[in-house]
Amino acid sequence: MIDSIQHVIYRVFVQASRWELWLSGVRATMTIAFFALLLGIALGLAIALIRVVHDSAAKPHILVRIPNRIVKTYVSIIRGTPLVIQLLIMNFAILAASRNGILIGSLAFGLNSGAYLSEVFRGGILSVDKGQMEAGRSLGLSYPQTMRKIILPQAIKNSLPALGNEFISLFKDTSIAGMAAITDVTHAGNIIRNLTFNPAPLFFVAAFYLVVVLILEFLVGILERRLRKSDQR
Repeated sequence: MIDSIQHVIYRVFVQASRWELWLSGVRATMTIAFFALLLGIALGLAIALIRVVHDSAAKPHILVRIPNRIVKTYVSIIRGTPLVIQLLIMNFAILAASRNGILIGSLAFGLNSGAYLSEVFRGGILSVDKGQMEAGRSLGLSYPQTMRKIILPQAIKNSLPALGNEFISLFKDTSIAGMAAITDVTHAGNIIRNLTFNPAPLFFVAAFYLVVVLILEFLVGILERRLRKSDQR
């Protein structure tokens, strides 16, 4: 049994230095996921703030109404179209002249994630009691200061379970990057499968995603427990 596993590993990864292709795919997946996550958080938070400011105003200023209309349209388009189509459009239309797969993947997945994270952040902000804003303003803080120092920390804490789920979904969604000819870990595994006529690389790809997702779940769980302890103090 052990000899057969070693033989499979040797044939799939060691022979012809295919492990280099595998590691290249792992690096591409992790890099795309990391930058897409950063873009998604920044974009999602900005959209959430625009929508909250607009909805909280009795008569929103035109400088708020126009961005609100733009971001609502953006969220509707992203949430209403498949991610794989967005990735293909980014690769073959918007960035057709670029051969930078990391850039293409990061933008496509980041823009998609931002639309979903915006709703998570918006829900978290709305879950904070309105009296918190009034208390901050009564202490002499401006609206942006109250939002940054009082509302957002509570909103993020309230949104943490949903944020964790979105992060995990984003990481798993990167498995379709190969549709845009990006050599991520899934695409690399499939290339090795084609070269060796052995399905084993696909199991290694599945194991890779499973291990990373379990690590993410573990880290999110630790963070949630620490935040609950801080609430009990």
